[in-house]
Amino acid sequence: MNWIITAQHEGLMVRTYLQREKRFSKRLLKQVIHGGTIQVNHATTTARHILKDGDVLSIRLPEEKKGAMMTPEKMPLAILYEDDAVLVLNKPAGRASIPSINHSSGTMANGVLAYYAEKGLPYTFHIVTRLDRNTSGVMLVAKHSWSHSLLAEAQRNGVVEPTYYTIIEGHLKQKQGSISAPIGRKDGSIIERTVRSDGKKALTHYQVVKETTEHTCVLVRLVTGRTHQIRVHFAHMGHPIAGDDLYGGALSFFKRQALHCYQLTFVHPVSSERMTFNAELADDLQFPC
Repeated sequence: MNWIITAQHEGLMVRTYLQREKRFSKRLLKQVIHGGTIQVNHATTTARHILKDGDVLSIRLPEEKKGAMMTPEKMPLAILYEDDAVLVLNKPAGRASIPSINHSSGTMANGVLAYYAEKGLPYTFHIVTRLDRNTSGVMLVAKHSWSHSLLAEAQRNGVVEPTYYTIIEGHLKQKQGSISAPIGRKDGSIIERTVRSDGKKALTHYQVVKETTEHTCVLVRLVTGRTHQIRVHFAHMGHPIAGDDLYGGALSFFKRQALHCYQLTFVHPVSSERMTFNAELADDLQFPC
């Protein structure tokens, strides 16, 4: 990464400039100092170097280590957008986001790593908006640790905004509203979550789009991003997502949870441009939404 220093930043140390102007976290700055490269006007220097007007500051992040299961596997990827900082994908249902004990290969992470290897990009997989294995739709990936750090901060501040379509069983009394109910791990399970008083704050906004005899199509916007949040909240209301047998949904209409990330809006970590991407409903979720 390269930046030209202007007069307003003359006199700052490199470390101060990176933290104040480029929002480098203390952790990321430490990684650069101990494993990356800092250059001013093409000469290697330290984070204590005093910058001058017109200097060219160049930062190379340290080589990223990949986890044991993070092996490249070539697979088709539906890329909605890509630049030097982010990758936006349309994730298919049935593919996990990252490797786990139950799904050690064939994940989105494996596919993206193969794509990076093909392009000669020295990155590992930085997931920003993780989707459950059987959830489809827009997924945001940070290409390197700097953009990942900035997007993680944006998530905490509520400026990464995913919008979903889901199809629930039955009909909601209120056609528009919010579900505010804390979510935590269910006792005795490493997978299931539940609404519990000692859980983490979770807030979901919803609006009914269409109703049929047995189901309701709902547009959902997440304010927080707890694991299984939409699935848990609607199950808690007595209206589990169709096809979500983990939380009480029947498999008679859909063979997987009827949940699709239709839209994602975020502020680009480098350009600060507000960006929105859409992915139409997957073929197996055709419903009059």
